[in-house]
Amino acid sequence: MPKFVHVDIAADDPPRAAAFYSEVFSWKTNKLEGPTPYWLLSTSDDETAVGAGIGQRDAPWQSVAPTIEVPSADAFTRRIEAAGGEIIVPKVHMPGVGYLVTFKDTEGNVMAILEPAQAPG
Repeated sequence: MPKFVHVDIAADDPPRAAAFYSEVFSWKTNKLEGPTPYWLLSTSDDETAVGAGIGQRDAPWQSVAPTIEVPSADAFTRRIEAAGGEIIVPKVHMPGVGYLVTFKDTEGNVMAILEPAQAPG
């Protein structure tokens, strides 16, 4: 059964947002390097806890988007559309992470699905 695995937080000023969450909740932050800067938030010492991250807000619809892990981004994209959802950002490959699709549900809530990358071997 698919489960929530990540919460994406959009920010106008990601370093400021990372500092806020670190100060308020004592969450550890880790800035990832790459073409699109992204700050991972460690929200718990429990390795099974849902993770979070902060990225630059690029579109008006971006706010807080929970991510649901699925076995197939393509299959669940079809299911989302068949049930009346709308794909906002089609499948994007994120090296080392997997395939991400961002969608709106029938109530206008924005979420994402993630087909995780296959582990080596």
